[in-house]
Amino acid sequence: MREFKRTDRVADQLQKELAVLIQREVKDPRLGMVTVSGVEVSRDLGYADVHVTLLGEDTPERIKENLKVLKQAAGFLRGQVARRIKLRHVPELRFHYDESVVRGQRLSSLIEEAVESDRARTSDTGGDESDDTGGDEGESR
Repeated sequence: MREFKRTDRVADQLQKELAVLIQREVKDPRLGMVTVSGVEVSRDLGYADVHVTLLGEDTPERIKENLKVLKQAAGFLRGQVARRIKLRHVPELRFHYDESVVRGQRLSSLIEEAVESDRARTSDTGGDESDDTGGDEGESR
């Protein structure tokens, strides 16, 4: 069994090329700081779903506008990719907003809030709660 499928290799190469092209070649002033977080290529290499995140652009209107700009630039980007990558057929590019980064930041802040609240509750009780830091009292193996 092969370790890497061809579609995975193509997706990785597309991600690298698109990240550079979007930053350097797309000159639309409406486009914010776009990061290509992942690319999924269909088995027949007919299309590629490009997942992007937007730095500091988390309002639905700005996300929609940035995706619109990327959709309009898809033909240009596809042509540029064709010049840089040796493929018989360059997949059609479809852009999607990747919410995983925003979701991760939200979960991280919730965890931090829980930890802070736990620390505050522990300090309010005077630290009388039991501490499971590896003492050998009551250990059974």
